[in-house]
Amino acid sequence: MLVPLLLAILTGSPPALATSVVAPPVFAAVHTSVLLQEHGESSSDAAPAQETQDHAPAAEAHAEDAEHSEEWGTEVMMHHIVDSNELEFGSMKIELPRIPSIQVGRFEIDMSPTKHVVFLWIATLLTILTVWFAARRAARTDPGEQAPGGLLNAFESFYVYLRDDVALANIGHGGEKYVPYVVTLFFFILFANLLGMVPFGATATSNIMVTAALALISLAVVEASGMSALGFKGWLGTIFYAPAGLHPIMRVVMLFIMTPVELIGKLAKPFALAVRLFANMTAGHFVILALLGLILTYGSFTKATGIAAISGSLLLGLFVMFLEIFVAFLQAYIFTALTAVFIGLIRHAH
Repeated sequence: MLVPLLLAILTGSPPALATSVVAPPVFAAVHTSVLLQEHGESSSDAAPAQETQDHAPAAEAHAEDAEHSEEWGTEVMMHHIVDSNELEFGSMKIELPRIPSIQVGRFEIDMSPTKHVVFLWIATLLTILTVWFAARRAARTDPGEQAPGGLLNAFESFYVYLRDDVALANIGHGGEKYVPYVVTLFFFILFANLLGMVPFGATATSNIMVTAALALISLAVVEASGMSALGFKGWLGTIFYAPAGLHPIMRVVMLFIMTPVELIGKLAKPFALAVRLFANMTAGHFVILALLGLILTYGSFTKATGIAAISGSLLLGLFVMFLEIFVAFLQAYIFTALTAVFIGLIRHAH
């Protein structure tokens, strides 16, 4: 019975032929199962290959989408907002000089200029030039013969409004000497806000350290104005406050309760100024970058989806851009107006 099978093996003929000729039913059944397994393996091998070929375009699309998401992720958005030691002009980068750090006890102070520091210098220069050109033009203009125009007219409109409706209206009597600070503060914050809207620019006021420094300067001006108007003893009364006519025991209780409240109130004012300006200027940039990121995310889909994503993102981005210009003016006004309000409150405290 094994001779035909051996002959088939020696001659190289197919095992199926030899089995079909003389093999008993047991060998035939075994061989049939082997064939079925081989056929199943070959078909199962072919199925994944076909499935792989069918899903290849989808895999490429997913890989492309993942690449786009990596190109325009949180790190890229943060790169356009956070501070750095270089200036970027398209593909060109300018490394800013490094200054050796100053060691003060356990603290290390880095005095090296950064991108936001450079744009703060530019905002300072623009503020000085604006006031200087307006003052020079006003000196050459005879108010009885011709009306101011151009830059002088625009600056005079802002100046008169800030003087009459912001400084004097909120500070009250003696507010004239705070008008220069109020006007300077407004234009400096305004230019710092708007510089982030120009190409290759940066918004220094989206840095919490910048807004905190501005808030601390305003806090110093507020407290100094209170000490000047009330005297040192009167200024202490804005911290250690207890209504007159109380029993000595109740006076101690009121001082124990109200002193922390007054201190928290003094610190909450600059905190609110710093966080409000920082959050509003940062949020606008994030919204614009997120809308532009939709182009990379959905622009590579179907033609209709790509057109809708590109056109919608550009239109919404343009709307948010104009809205951010309005917010730049609004936040400069709010910071300045609240500073004037705080000065007026402490000068007429209790």
